[in-house]
Amino acid sequence: MQKIWLGVILILISLGVYSLYGYLRLESPPIEEESILKPAPPAYGIYSPGVSPNEIVIGSSLALGGHASFLGTQYLHGAMCLIKETNSGGGIHHRRIRVIAYDDGYDPPRCVANTNRLIHKDKVFCLFCYVGTPTTVKIIDIVEENKIPLLGNFTGADKLRFPFRHYIFNVRSSYYQETNAVVRYFVEEKGLRRIAVFYQYDDYGFDGLRGTQIALQKYGLSPVAMGSFVRGTLDIEDALGKIQASRAQAVIMIGTYSPCAKFIKEARARKYNPLFHNVSFVGADKLVQELGDAGEGVLITQVVPPPTERILLPACEQYSRLLTQYYPQDEPNFVSFEGFINARVLIETLRRAGRDISREGFIRALESIKEHYVGIGAVINFGPRDHQGIDDVYLTQVRNGKLQLLFYK
Repeated sequence: MQKIWLGVILILISLGVYSLYGYLRLESPPIEEESILKPAPPAYGIYSPGVSPNEIVIGSSLALGGHASFLGTQYLHGAMCLIKETNSGGGIHHRRIRVIAYDDGYDPPRCVANTNRLIHKDKVFCLFCYVGTPTTVKIIDIVEENKIPLLGNFTGADKLRFPFRHYIFNVRSSYYQETNAVVRYFVEEKGLRRIAVFYQYDDYGFDGLRGTQIALQKYGLSPVAMGSFVRGTLDIEDALGKIQASRAQAVIMIGTYSPCAKFIKEARARKYNPLFHNVSFVGADKLVQELGDAGEGVLITQVVPPPTERILLPACEQYSRLLTQYYPQDEPNFVSFEGFINARVLIETLRRAGRDISREGFIRALESIKEHYVGIGAVINFGPRDHQGIDDVYLTQVRNGKLQLLFYK
């Protein structure tokens, strides 16, 4: 009898377990093999941030309004005329390039805010065509922390070059190279030894001042006077008085077009006529326009050749044609031509990076560019430890209201 009851108990236990098992199967969702074998898709699908099957989104912060608006607007237009043409032909690897550009007014805090918005809200693939030293140097840490490439900056700042930075790529030559070239010209070619510096009191001006001091030291010289002004103002009188009193034979100027133009015109009015030189960031064409007749003989170093050389340089012809097509209100100028060259580098890099693009793949593609001809005479070279593409400096001079090339190195 005990054996019978034991068997009944075992049968009842088995029926209970089976019922519980059935209940669990009915109440629990089925487990699909696909969800086990395949990981959940990342937030951006199979692509990097800013990349979709049909487009690549890149971001820029630059001065589109305010006292430096000519620089930002023209820099962007130069790049965009080539980007628009590329998109009209189907883009790169069947993806169009979409540019999100925010106005920072050449103001560092606004540039920082714009950059954070581009990275975290707009989720752009890379940053491109930033304008200005005081603005761009403020985003170095943001770029490094977010591991996002930054390509093509309208600044020759040393801080964007040294120490070496994995995510930052400059196409243009540095301010140190520009000031070195003009100091050599003043001392060796013109026999001048009394050289002063007029500079914007911020990172941009400090960088140009330091570059001039380094160049002068090679000849056992130092600036005979240094005068500064506050960014965004035209308060140049104190600096002019100090420099005029020094009897400087030449003045190296690190500023934007309006204060530099006022300085030169005021000096001319006082019958003080040293050789005036401006680094490329000044915006040469706008400076010449503001100077009028007072511009004769003014020197400006450039980092791209004159955009008017359409016969000798193929890039100049293409740039002028596309600028007329997409921005007919603009005249060819050095600033937008530099933006155009940046866009040529961007498009070549995207082409090399391939369809399955990533940020690190983009960087490797940039570093693979060697002896690359873009139609300006000079070749572009990058490398794993070289993130500056061009080292040439062009010295131009205002003659009869136009900029003429003296030499390049």
